Amino acid sequence: MKNLLIAATLFITSIAFSQETKDTTAGVLEFETEVIDYGKIKQNDDGNRSFKFKNTGNSPITIANVKGSCGCTVATKPNKPILPGETAEIGIKYATNRVGGFSKTVTITSDASMQRKVLRIKGIVLKSSESNSKTLSATR
Repeated sequence: MKNLLIAATLFITSIAFSQETKDTTAGVLEFETEVIDYGKIKQNDDGNRSFKFKNTGNSPITIANVKGSCGCTVATKPNKPILPGETAEIGIKYATNRVGGFSKTVTITSDASMQRKVLRIKGIVLKSSESNSKTLSATR
């Protein structure tokens, strides 16, 4: 009986310590949107967009890395820490020379309360001839 009580105590203690505690003093990334929809765009159109965010936490946030899910999505990060209350943005450039639908992710690694955040971009790139014919038929 004594061994059972000791085992139960150790089990409960290990569960309590293994659960992640939320750091209320850390910075918090609050994004205006977590999905950028390019909609229908022409082949070779401007693929630059940005995810705007604010640090709504109590500590500065340093973004260590931003990475697109493939080589067609290039992300850029702020170079300096984002102080509490400050806004900043993650720059995105999608290679619009690729025709067709796309859905890609951008993973952010930082020292914020949520250390890993995944954002998404999506849209459809139309061939130049397709977009011109759709535009012409829409104006008739």
